[in-house]
Amino acid sequence: MDLPALRTFQVVARHEHISRAAAELRVAQPAVSRTIARLEADLGVLLFDRQGRSIRLNRHGAAFLRRVERALGELDDARREVADAVGRDQGRVAVAAETLLTLSSLLSAFRAAHPGVEIRLYQSTAAVMRRQLAAREVDFCVASQPLRGAGLRSVVLMEEDVLLAVPVGHPLAGRGRVRLEDVMDEPFVTTRAGHWQRELLERLFAAAGRTPVITCEGDEPAATQFLIGAGLGIGLIPALARNESPEAPVRWLRLDAPDCRRTLSLVRRADTYVSTAERRFAAAAVAHFARRGRADH
Repeated sequence: MDLPALRTFQVVARHEHISRAAAELRVAQPAVSRTIARLEADLGVLLFDRQGRSIRLNRHGAAFLRRVERALGELDDARREVADAVGRDQGRVAVAAETLLTLSSLLSAFRAAHPGVEIRLYQSTAAVMRRQLAAREVDFCVASQPLRGAGLRSVVLMEEDVLLAVPVGHPLAGRGRVRLEDVMDEPFVTTRAGHWQRELLERLFAAAGRTPVITCEGDEPAATQFLIGAGLGIGLIPALARNESPEAPVRWLRLDAPDCRRTLSLVRRADTYVSTAERRFAAAAVAHFARRGRADH
């Protein structure tokens, strides 16, 4: 039992698929299968249930995975702590967000101030963020909805209104404010289930005993207002987007609905070592969004 074998097991357990794990590890599938077989022989117990070509982590594998992730996480923390102590490098930071456009100006300023820090980005839904934090795949999540779970620490970056965007020629375009009742039968452009815009839309309609009419859904929140501008429907857009994409041909309205707001938070695990690079990134994120929030108001 060695570290490469444990890391191979960790990746296979996450994917529950040999070929996808092999692709991530950049090794041949037979090598991954042999590594798992040797690990199971060493432990004297099967870690996966196999049916044909599919595999599923069983209860022994799940118990082993918890210990493996804890051990590998401690080793990763130790490596970063030693690197910080001797000043050997300037570190790495892995970040997940629902839309990467939210991070573009922050990352531009951060890279200019800390060019030696390696940044890795992921675009993820809230559910995927929770798994990434649990597996220590990311150091931070920039989340637009609560990430609940034991051992997570969250800092609010900013709070903002969520506006209703409509096409320029829409009958509501000349109004500054509308009620939810005014748009009950309108077609909405939104994100797929799991993204915060979809969650907010469905929550607002559910409170009124209705289900929204969805004409277009996708995985890129930043594209929503351009699709609205193309006349495909109306949609909920954070106020910050007015400055991020001012060229989108839409009109902005206030929606009279309770809790039609977004809280943007920086979330991390509370039990991991926080490197110098991570502390610098967290401080930069807090300062950046504090300025953006003041500018929006």
